[in-house]
Amino acid sequence: MPLTIISRTQLRQLLLSLTRDEVVELQQNLSEALREYSTGSQDNGCAATYQPQRTAITRSNGCTTIFMPATTGDTLGIKMISLQDGAGPGCAVARGRLDPNESGSVSSSSRRDSIRHSVASLSSQASDLSLGSSVEDEDSINTPATSTTSSSVKEESLDEKYLPSGCVNAQRVVGSVSSTMGAWPSRGARDTTPRGSLTLLDAESLPFGLINAYELTAFRTALASLMLFNKRKKVKTLLVFGAGTQAYWHIRLALILRGDEIRRVYIVNRSFERAAELLRDIYLPENTAWRRDVKFSAVSSDFGEYHRILKAQVRKADAIFCCTPSVDPLFPAEHLTAREGRQKGRFICAVGSYKSHMTEIHPDILRDEVTVTPPHRHFHKHTKRSGVVVVDSLDASLREAGEITQADIQPHQVVELGELMMVRHATQHAGEGAHLEDTKSLREWIERGNLIYKSVGLGLMDLVTGGDLVRLARARGVGTTVDDF
Repeated sequence: MPLTIISRTQLRQLLLSLTRDEVVELQQNLSEALREYSTGSQDNGCAATYQPQRTAITRSNGCTTIFMPATTGDTLGIKMISLQDGAGPGCAVARGRLDPNESGSVSSSSRRDSIRHSVASLSSQASDLSLGSSVEDEDSINTPATSTTSSSVKEESLDEKYLPSGCVNAQRVVGSVSSTMGAWPSRGARDTTPRGSLTLLDAESLPFGLINAYELTAFRTALASLMLFNKRKKVKTLLVFGAGTQAYWHIRLALILRGDEIRRVYIVNRSFERAAELLRDIYLPENTAWRRDVKFSAVSSDFGEYHRILKAQVRKADAIFCCTPSVDPLFPAEHLTAREGRQKGRFICAVGSYKSHMTEIHPDILRDEVTVTPPHRHFHKHTKRSGVVVVDSLDASLREAGEITQADIQPHQVVELGELMMVRHATQHAGEGAHLEDTKSLREWIERGNLIYKSVGLGLMDLVTGGDLVRLARARGVGTTVDDF
């Protein structure tokens, strides 16, 4: 059996060479696997009930290593990644089905029923999210308060004054490097991308792939995040927290998939240097094709106008990507929960935090979203609450996602990404007009409502995408192949 070994440099070369059609195909294959993951049937190899447990250990040097096994029924794999996070020594095992009597847990039968209960509940709430309650173009928002309008104008002028395209904190970084860069503090400059490898085995348990996981983790996470992003009606302005590998791939894939609609990308990062490095990478000549004429700028928390600009960017954004291992919320909850913050729907994606004490999105934002009040008459435009948060894994998010656990989100307030894929799949294969009202409401919510997605990562994602990348690598002659391993 031939074994294809793909190094970190070779994997990056392969990923950077992907065409839009290839990215779409990789994403569709991953979408199908996540749909099968949420079926709850062990007859399906990708189903959650058929996945092995994952384990984490923290060594005395403060390095945490996660072991993520997975199976599709035909192939097997395990990813081992490590991150220097300073935690205390110990070992943790993600137990199988939790006791259904435990608070915040979900049983196997609950998982099988979750699509029926969660999505049905969502449909009833989403029916109020459509045309009249969300705003298609933020420029058309009719704000009744004069003070709010003048505040928005001031925030807009701050943005134009301090953050022209191709700059960090108004310091130009495209082309030559600013001479002031070395004077800035290096907080957040440490690379937090996990390191490790993915081993792939075929149906006969013979190894056929060994991939460096440094860039794979970020790439497959972005593929999953952008499944819902693809469905959004408006994606003109993006806000990205972080300047590492996760941020890079969320930006790059978003522009590859929908770059003709995106006009502005704002980057927020604690470290000036890391933000400048990301901008220089984006503005390399070889990135012109996917970068197009999109305007990029960045701000660090050291900037004098940081808090005012941050509020303006959060309010302006159509999509917010949080790609940092932060233990504190990246922006105040009231930026989105206040009246002005709810004047339009946004896609909010959090992928950076991976332990229960970590949180990128303030828990109050999630509590606000799942707290649905009876419909009543409103005299100002706003986006109604959906009542749910979307996650990649119901079980894992209830254990590990700081945003979910700190907000005390309950299982009935969570919908898996794969469950939404199941609805789309069922609609496509049902007769015309089947579940018309429910699917219309869901579609309007996904396209225009407030949509929060929290990812903690699945070994299945690595297995599916890694296998596809091995096949692409062999076709292109990328990597080292051992013919008789």
